[in-house]
Amino acid sequence: MRIVIQRVARASVSVDGREISAIGRGLMVLVGVENGDTETDARWLADKTVGLRVFPDENGVMNRSVIDCEGEVMAVSQFTLTASTRKGNRPSYIRAAGHETATRLYDLYASLISERTCKPTAKGIFGADMQVDLVNDGPVTIIIDSKLRE
Repeated sequence: MRIVIQRVARASVSVDGREISAIGRGLMVLVGVENGDTETDARWLADKTVGLRVFPDENGVMNRSVIDCEGEVMAVSQFTLTASTRKGNRPSYIRAAGHETATRLYDLYASLISERTCKPTAKGIFGADMQVDLVNDGPVTIIIDSKLRE
């Protein structure tokens, strides 16, 4: 699984011009699921997400997690994170997990985030054409791949 985490002042997701979810200060996470990903990947990424110390402490040092600052989390599925651009200019999505696996692992990731933060995780609609609006705070953007574990 690959995720892109952005520290945000606010974020929202709309489908067909209708806002379906929104958060204030927190993390907006794009989630891509690849063939071969498992529940272990989702659990590891959920723990990493809520434990990342990317929020400033009283001295302005990034030393607090989303839990520490009582922030919110939004998770949006994005199969294009699995793109391979090795050949030519048209990305290949052959590594993207099938609908059933991807939905299950995306939902598991979001539910684990909710469990760990004790707050509902805002979500997009899996497979929908979504419009994501956000204000990146910092900016702070971090990419994590569960296969690389770095």
